[in-house]
Amino acid sequence: MPDSVDLCRRPTRGGVRVESHTPWPTALHGELAEELRKVTRRKLDLQDGQLETSAFSILWILSDGKPRTLRELADELSLEQSTVNRQVNSAIRHGYLERFEVDGSISRMIRPTERGEAAFEHDGLQRAERLNTVFAELPHATLDALVWSLREFNDAYDGVLERQKRTPPGRRTTA
Repeated sequence: MPDSVDLCRRPTRGGVRVESHTPWPTALHGELAEELRKVTRRKLDLQDGQLETSAFSILWILSDGKPRTLRELADELSLEQSTVNRQVNSAIRHGYLERFEVDGSISRMIRPTERGEAAFEHDGLQRAERLNTVFAELPHATLDALVWSLREFNDAYDGVLERQKRTPPGRRTTA
């Protein structure tokens, strides 16, 4: 990977050079924002899927076998608790999740049902099949570099967010 980033590269869309990078300060910012936008719009919804995207996301988090509170799910999904509450209630109505009491805890916990686990596995395998088709279009070295780069990007992004949490806006740390 290069030691420095060329912030003057010009983005292309469909092979056509883009002459303006507004509102981005550089063309590279615009290129990255465009590619991230494309990735986030690919929700991997399936024609034959059983789950809505929100239910799949919740079940993905819960697939580690650890039940969560609504607040924990909201934090992990980076969504408002009211939004996650609606999503959880919908998944409960469909039989994919259940709430249960834990002795000594005020909050109820959320876990998948057998039906939810089966639907998650079904839809996960279908998503994996689609990704395998995409992977077949890429050279192996490109796929490895993609995974490495995305991991590095996400780690760096998380580090910036963590430092920003520790330093209130408008306050400078002194040495």
